[in-house]
Amino acid sequence: MSMKFKRLLPIPKDIRAEMPLSSEMAERKAGFDAAVSAILRGEDERLLLIIGPCSADREDSVLDYAVRLAKLAESVEDCILVIPRVYTNKPRTKGIGYKGLLHNPDPESGDDLLEGVKAIRRMHVRVVEETGLFTADEMLYPTNYQYLIDLLAYIAVGARSVENQEHRLVASGVPMPVGMKNPTGGSTDVMLNSIYAAQQRQTFIFRNWEVNTTGNPLAHAVLRGYVGLDGINYPNYHYEYLERLAEKYTADKFSNPAAIIDCNHDNSGKRPLEQIRICHEVLDSMHRAPEIRRLVRGFMVESYLEDGNQPVGGTVYGKSITDACLGWEKTERLVREIAERA
Repeated sequence: MSMKFKRLLPIPKDIRAEMPLSSEMAERKAGFDAAVSAILRGEDERLLLIIGPCSADREDSVLDYAVRLAKLAESVEDCILVIPRVYTNKPRTKGIGYKGLLHNPDPESGDDLLEGVKAIRRMHVRVVEETGLFTADEMLYPTNYQYLIDLLAYIAVGARSVENQEHRLVASGVPMPVGMKNPTGGSTDVMLNSIYAAQQRQTFIFRNWEVNTTGNPLAHAVLRGYVGLDGINYPNYHYEYLERLAEKYTADKFSNPAAIIDCNHDNSGKRPLEQIRICHEVLDSMHRAPEIRRLVRGFMVESYLEDGNQPVGGTVYGKSITDACLGWEKTERLVREIAERA
């Protein structure tokens, strides 16, 4: 039992300097961030839509998808602000298997973290530069977000990480909104505690520095369903759950109460086509109850070029090698339907 120190990797500042964001896009970032913030604060009635592949596995198909998404986003921008999912880390329940672009730049080869940190930076930069949209990724490893700090418009903390102290503390100091998912066991209190912790000022050790944070007032809830003790999927997007959450998750204790509905994962039972129905059900609830409309600020959808998924090494271009996704034609139709009802 041991830990072998294989090689020293470049620090994030060096990787950012090697693959910089253009000055034009750097100037546009502030405006994009302000728009996201206004939605989460309830100052803008549009909805957020964080959408894209379960895992950003290959540069060509992810860029193809992102370019299509940018054109669609422009056509619905009066009602929806689109943030492309470019998820480059893949949490594994049992700790083995494909772990995303960071670990496996070539999904069929072994780990290569040196090439991985360059690959994730390169993919995010290309999406931003070629679409004009700033990106979302999951903060699976809290110390790694700085490789992408100038590119990200949104960070998610996953269901397996949301109880972790380091994730909560780092979330309190990042300069973009952080969506805190409900844990795999579904506890509302655990999720709300993580949001509260992320919204507070914190002091801790980070990358060998003692740091102080300001707190993140845009930390918020992401509802993704859960698995009960009986092994059955239980959704948490239904009207009754949103009604109870709206009552419990109040401005008396929290800054900017807001929830994003993750339409896949345990909410859909990993049946990606159900994401369409789930979006419409939530929109029905929002139209029915003003308190739910104030709470729900948008959706998270897993979508790629082709429906479904395939094993690592599969040959279908634009088809997920992790969780099954909604294909492009259905995605385009769904986004337009959300815009019509927003």
